[in-house]
Amino acid sequence: MSFMVKHMVGGQLKNLTGGLTEEKPEAEKTDAAAQGMTQEEFEQYQQQLEEEKQEREANFAQKKAERATVRTHFREKYRLPKNELDETQIQQAGDDVELPTELAKMIAEDNQEETHKQSVLGQLSNIQNVDMDQLKDKAQATLEDLKKQTENCSLM
Repeated sequence: MSFMVKHMVGGQLKNLTGGLTEEKPEAEKTDAAAQGMTQEEFEQYQQQLEEEKQEREANFAQKKAERATVRTHFREKYRLPKNELDETQIQQAGDDVELPTELAKMIAEDNQEETHKQSVLGQLSNIQNVDMDQLKDKAQATLEDLKKQTENCSLM
């Protein structure tokens, strides 16, 4: 019960007195002094933290752009509608985003498999109980027979 009263009244009192004084410069000095640093060292430390934060954000944006590139690739491959958010993420990263090498290899292998499946022999290999070697031999034999017949033909 006392917690509730303290919480309700304490917050309102802080709001009333918060605008009267400004304690930020003292807070920074006390932060630097509490960590055993001079003001200059503390500012350098804060600058270093800010640089690290910016670097992390840049790396995160790069990863987001790579993921967006992958999604865009699959949307194009399967003819799905484009997403504007992915395009903006790629543009924010500077348009120098490429597919990861491992994924690019996998895609190249998939493309080779798809071209093979789209060919006539690829379609025939999908049919069960078809001996490809026997089929090739029969086709070659048929071509040789046709050549012999055309050689014996009096019109040719």
